[in-house]
Amino acid sequence: MMGEASAALGVSRTVLLGGFSWSMLVSAFCAPRIGRFIDRHGGRPILTAGALITCSGLLALSTAASLIHWYAAWTILGVGMALGLYDTAFATIGRLLGREARPAIVGVTLMAGFASTLGWPTGTWLVHTYGWRTATAIYAAVQIFLILPVILTFIPRASPVAAPGMASPATHADAPATPPIRGAFLLLAIFFTSRATIGAIVSVHLLILLRGLGLPVDQAVGIAALIGPAQVGSRIIDFRLGRNLSPVVSSWIGAALLPLGVALTLGGAPAFVFALTYGMSNGIFTISRGTLPMHVYGPNGYATLLGRLAMPSLIAQAIMPTLLSPLIETVPAVWIFGGIGVVSFIAFCCLLPFRR
Repeated sequence: MMGEASAALGVSRTVLLGGFSWSMLVSAFCAPRIGRFIDRHGGRPILTAGALITCSGLLALSTAASLIHWYAAWTILGVGMALGLYDTAFATIGRLLGREARPAIVGVTLMAGFASTLGWPTGTWLVHTYGWRTATAIYAAVQIFLILPVILTFIPRASPVAAPGMASPATHADAPATPPIRGAFLLLAIFFTSRATIGAIVSVHLLILLRGLGLPVDQAVGIAALIGPAQVGSRIIDFRLGRNLSPVVSSWIGAALLPLGVALTLGGAPAFVFALTYGMSNGIFTISRGTLPMHVYGPNGYATLLGRLAMPSLIAQAIMPTLLSPLIETVPAVWIFGGIGVVSFIAFCCLLPFRR
């Protein structure tokens, strides 16, 4: 898509990709307010607005005739992403189900794990067959004719809070299992932001890093393709066994897999070991984004908390892949993998103070 859009608008792919980074910054600054709204009114109106605004952004993108128009469309899409992606879905589920939200959160991540498996080939076929403008318009139609009816049909309205504009006071049942440790929010923010940064870097630069280990292109592509199935596999395991584990223990396991995989790979193991351990770790990490804050703080103010935690993660995802790109292209790949291992180990250590 970017190649065709670059030719149509007469600007480089890099400049066009900047629109996506810009949309993530927009999403980051929207996230805290959206969380507060969900705590007060529930997530159904937010998700409904997300489908409508995303549709508008995609239609604007499909008709973009200039760089300003392109960035304006991505601004709309940034708002739409803030209203309709993982954190909003988790906040909506937590607002409706409270401490019983974990199976539903895992179920959402399990279904979403197939998004890239289905989305990439479908999108490629649509762009090849109809062109990028028509393909984008088709995705806009999906928002209205598929996603919006699902939201309106299956997501109930949330019960009102105790007082307008305020989250309802926590009852005994709503309180966290144990009092949050001192500095819990900071530890969670460091953990989620560090792992989100690694995820953004890997998703953008993995092929370059694998080539830097001496792998030919076809092997690098094949190994990268293992990440998606590994993510889904870890979520299936968590769905079947996670009810017997504390969210803290599940998060410990997921967080430990990545530095372990890096250590094994740098120690001489085949590169597919990194892909499998990274994929499994990332699959559990996505679940932890929804379940760990609920476990630590309880349902009261849960959506607001998710919004606050999402903001630094989204900012890091927006800027770090581009900021580190010159470093990744010049520094030996083993050093970059080593850095990923160190950062992921520090992130793992941030979870150790939490109680099961």
